[in-house]
Amino acid sequence: MTRDDDANRGAGLGAAPWSSESRADESGTLSPAPTAVNGASGASAAPRDPGSTGSAPGPDDASRQRTVRQERQETKRQQKQAKKKTLPLWQELTVLLVSAFVLALIVKTFFLQAFYIPSSSMEPTLLVDDKILVQKVSYWAGDVERGDIVVFDDPGGWLSRAQESAPRNAVQRGLEIVGLYPSGGHLVKRVIAVSGDRVRCCNAENQIVVNGVPLEESYLPETVNQGRYNVTVPPDSLWVLGDNRSNSQDSHAHTGEPGGGFVSTDGVVGKVWSVVWPSSRAQLLDRPGVYEAAALDEGP
Repeated sequence: MTRDDDANRGAGLGAAPWSSESRADESGTLSPAPTAVNGASGASAAPRDPGSTGSAPGPDDASRQRTVRQERQETKRQQKQAKKKTLPLWQELTVLLVSAFVLALIVKTFFLQAFYIPSSSMEPTLLVDDKILVQKVSYWAGDVERGDIVVFDDPGGWLSRAQESAPRNAVQRGLEIVGLYPSGGHLVKRVIAVSGDRVRCCNAENQIVVNGVPLEESYLPETVNQGRYNVTVPPDSLWVLGDNRSNSQDSHAHTGEPGGGFVSTDGVVGKVWSVVWPSSRAQLLDRPGVYEAAALDEGP
């Protein structure tokens, strides 16, 4: 090779490029080139978090961080639920009043109802203006029994217009609907005989006789006009009398009218359970023992 060839090769091709992994030092020995990390020549360590203390977080630290995050999320969730559940005051009052009305209506329909006594027909057991509670539970699965004091709908014409005593204003009518105001248009009497019974009045001792059994009614006034009758009670019907029979529009007072003075069991509202007012007369009312005689169930 001539000297000119060497010059041409040096000028046209140039020297081979240095490896990225090595370079020749002044002595001609190749040495490894420094590795560039993240584009910074000569930097060999990974970058640090400015907030780092110089050591990687351990398992306990990670667990605490997760717990804190979960607690924050749970707090936010509870706050959202509380906001959703909170109602304005007027809505809370409306819900409260509607709930109370519905509850009172249910109680009146199935359990208890208030009434007052408008006349003297049940004296001395019940006096005028006594406030009574009538319970309906007894007749859910059972029949009306002899001796019960019951409230029932007017069969028709038994009450005078004055005795009906309808509520006088809208508030009273509303309270009557839910059973919080004593209702009018009803009668209260004692059941003397039930369906199929033979009842007559009276024997030589002025006693009513039911199915051949004379009734010793100690709750009656000292003197009482019992009337005269001899009837058999038809199916689903009752024979009812006031305790003050000299002044009572009851079965024996309507024997000559349509229906013969009998009261349908369907018209019975319930059994008088107690007197609640006035407080001096507050008492529970039980069925008299005379009506427990087994002979009464033997039939006429």
